[in-house]
Amino acid sequence: MKFSTQKPQKTLHMVSLGCTKNLVDSEVMLGKLSDYKLTDDAQNADVIIVNTCGFIDSAKEESINTILNLHEERKDESVLVMAGCLSERYKEELQKELPEIDVFTGVGDYDKIDQLVNEKRSNFTNEVFLQNETNERVISGSNYHAYIKLSEGCNQTCSFCAIPSFKGKLHSRTLESLVKEVKALVAKGYCDFTFVSQDSSSFLRDLGINDGLERLIDEVEKIEGIKTARILYLYPSTTTLKLIDKIADSKVFLNYFDMPLQHISASVLKIMKRGKGVEKLRELMQHMKSKPNSFVRTTFIVGHPGETQEDFEELCSYVKEFKFDRANVFSYSDEEGTTAFEREDKVEQELIDERAEILGEIIASTTQESLENEVGKVFEVYIDGESQEHEYLLSARKTLWACDIDGEIYINDNELEEQIEFGKMYKVKITELVGDKLIATVIEKCN
Repeated sequence: MKFSTQKPQKTLHMVSLGCTKNLVDSEVMLGKLSDYKLTDDAQNADVIIVNTCGFIDSAKEESINTILNLHEERKDESVLVMAGCLSERYKEELQKELPEIDVFTGVGDYDKIDQLVNEKRSNFTNEVFLQNETNERVISGSNYHAYIKLSEGCNQTCSFCAIPSFKGKLHSRTLESLVKEVKALVAKGYCDFTFVSQDSSSFLRDLGINDGLERLIDEVEKIEGIKTARILYLYPSTTTLKLIDKIADSKVFLNYFDMPLQHISASVLKIMKRGKGVEKLRELMQHMKSKPNSFVRTTFIVGHPGETQEDFEELCSYVKEFKFDRANVFSYSDEEGTTAFEREDKVEQELIDERAEILGEIIASTTQESLENEVGKVFEVYIDGESQEHEYLLSARKTLWACDIDGEIYINDNELEEQIEFGKMYKVKITELVGDKLIATVIEKCN
């Protein structure tokens, strides 16, 4: 009788909270822990990692609740790790208050996670970790799409945002490093890319280059095998009409314009320390909208200290008039270490919530209008797989849309003789809108 001497493979349960930038860091950790088998079963996992978000109150609460719930159900000998922004921002307090956690680490040690887990040791490196092409990532959730992180940190001084206090100043990757990473992913079959950072339009400005994104577009266009790409998080004061034209003229980058405006009232923007005259801002937005097949997304904050009823009404009028394809509204949240936190002209919480609801309803109706405009059209989509709604419906995404945030299209019919392949691009015809879901028929396979 033979006995195997091989040890059973250890398992890892990963939870990545917050933004897509966090997701890239989680994927770096997965790459470092590739000896572990990924599992959805947190109760029996050998290692559990929560990559936390520390942006606003609701995100902080979600991070703490998630980690405490996982602690409650985990097995005795497992290792529980708290990583990321929240952990970095409140490292002293959290280490004192959460003895349940075995390993604490912040935003500087993603590439050392294997050592920290093996040694059951906490560590906070002073410098933020910047992804480069030598860090092998495990791309999660897709066999054709990947996020690429351009930079870390931010040089802006927005009144409401604490990110620079724990992520530091802008620190861009080199163009060479980005190109190498994208080429390596294309070689593995990835063809759709989303470029992200805290402030994408400032890419390379810390290295003395003011047209970093334009240079990136030039380099990415030279890489054979990329079908589509988009850029998220443009910043008003570092986005130019020339950059918008460059995106619109690109054969690879789609006319996807994501610029968090936060407000449109001149007085609130001044309080928020978001430099750029309102006229200039409106001109930028109009220029984006004027591009063929453009898709414009933004975010707003309501209830910022100093926001009057007139300011709020001006914002509502602008959103109704502009008709964004997608937008998000955030209720102002007090963040220690920010200038807004120190202000005395705070808006009552009840009024903040009321304003968020009013603006949320306006956004819901402009989003619905954007979706209604798609009915009857023919365009390209990526097929992701079976939908969670029904096994006979396939889930797809318009190539123009960003992953996970802009919606899902249900495919309920196929005019082709062949079986549909997941992860591939097809032309579809939109037949109807049911609730907030577009329904489509596949009519052609794209090369």
